[in-house]
Amino acid sequence: MQASDFEFDKHHIWHPYTSLTKPLPTYGVTRADGVYLFLESGEQLVDGMSSWWSAIHGYNHPALNAAAHQQIDTMAHVMFGGITHRPAIELCKRLITLTPQSLDAVFLADSGSIAVEVAIKMALQFQVSRGKAQKHKLATIRQGYHGDTFAAMSVCDPVNGMHELFTGVLPQHIFASAPKIKPGDTWCNSDIQELHNIFKEQHESIAALILEPIVQGAGGMRFYHPEYLRQARELCDEYDILLIADEIATGFGRTGKLFACEHAQISPDILCVGKALTGGYMTLAATITTRHVADTIGNGPGGGNLMHGPTFMGNPLACAVACASLDLIIQGDWQYQVPAISAQLQAELKPCLQSSLVADVRVFGAIGVVEMHEPIDVAAAQKQFVAAGVWIRPFGKLLYIMPPYVISPEELHKLTQAICAYCLSAE
Repeated sequence: MQASDFEFDKHHIWHPYTSLTKPLPTYGVTRADGVYLFLESGEQLVDGMSSWWSAIHGYNHPALNAAAHQQIDTMAHVMFGGITHRPAIELCKRLITLTPQSLDAVFLADSGSIAVEVAIKMALQFQVSRGKAQKHKLATIRQGYHGDTFAAMSVCDPVNGMHELFTGVLPQHIFASAPKIKPGDTWCNSDIQELHNIFKEQHESIAALILEPIVQGAGGMRFYHPEYLRQARELCDEYDILLIADEIATGFGRTGKLFACEHAQISPDILCVGKALTGGYMTLAATITTRHVADTIGNGPGGGNLMHGPTFMGNPLACAVACASLDLIIQGDWQYQVPAISAQLQAELKPCLQSSLVADVRVFGAIGVVEMHEPIDVAAAQKQFVAAGVWIRPFGKLLYIMPPYVISPEELHKLTQAICAYCLSAE
C-alpha cells in the first residue's frame, strides 16, 4: 500500500468503534500465517486476539484452506429460500451432535449479532405462539454484551456498555446486577437473589433470560461462578422463562469446555454460536433451539414461520469451512492446548500486579485479562505492542489476550512479556 492508501483509509473508512474526525492509527497487513500477522512495514506480529477471538486454529490452516478451495470451485453462494445443500446439512448435523442433547433445531445466521436477534425473535414468537403475548420483556445481567444491532444492543449493559447514545430509542428490558462471585471463590446465594426477586415479581412479563455463560466478554471480560448459571437455569424453569445462552465468544473450547454452559452442567433453551464457528475464515453464526421451542413456533400464528431470512443465510462456502473447523474441534487437540495456555497465562501475567496501575489480573481458560485503574491510550499502547512484535488491541481499561489454540509456549510468552512490560513501563 502507498502512503496515499493510508490517507484514503483514514479519511473515508470507518473502522470498528472509531471516529473519522479523530481516527486511530491503522497498520497494513499483507498476510497471516499460523499465529502471525505480517505488516506491510515489515514487522511480524504474534496475534494475541485471534482476530477478535475467532481464528482459534490460527491463520492459513491447510484443512480450512482445502475446504474453502473445494467448495468455491463448486458453489460459492446460493439463496437458502427453497434450496438446501450438503455443506449446510453437514454443518447442522455437526452442531446438533456437539451441542447439548436437547438442542436440535438450527437457524444459520450470518453474524453473531444476527444470531442474537434471531434468538430474541424465537423467544418472543414462542411466547406469542403459546398464547402468552404478555411475556414480551427480556431479562439479562449488567456488564453484558450481545452485539451491535438494535435488539442485541437493548440487552447490552445500558450504562457501562457501548450504546448509551441509543438509550431513548432502544426497547426497555430488565437488568439484574452482574454476578460478583468469581469461579473458584466460595459461593453465596446472595449473588443471585436480585435475579430471583426480579423473576418472582415480573415473571408474567418476561419471555427469556439472555446471558453470556460464565464469561462476560466485550462488556468487561468478567468471569463469574458457575453456580450462578446453574441456579439461573433453575429459576427459568420455576418461573416459565426461556434461557438464551450467548456463547458467541465462549463456544468451541475457549473456556476449557466445549461450551461454557458445561461448567454449570446446564443446557439452555436457545444457544447462539459464531466467531470461532468457521475458525475465523468467514462470517457465520447459528441459533440453535429445542424441539419444544421449534414446534411451538411452528404451530403458532403467522403460518408458524420463524420470521427471519438473511440474504446470505446458509452460505455454502462458509458452511463448508465451518464443517472443516468443527472437524478440527472434534479431533480434540483443544482439550490439551487450552489448559496449557491457561496455566501459562496464570503464571506469566501475575507479575503485572507489581504495577500500581494494575487493578486486577484474571485468567479463565485461554483468556488472559489485565485490568488497569484508568482507561488505556489505545494508540500509544498499540504502538508499543507493535514495536514488541505482538498484536494486542486494548479497550477501555482492559489489556486482554485470547490467542489461537495452536500458539506455542514461546509465542505466548512473547505476548505475556509484552503486556507485563507495558504495565511496568506505564508507571
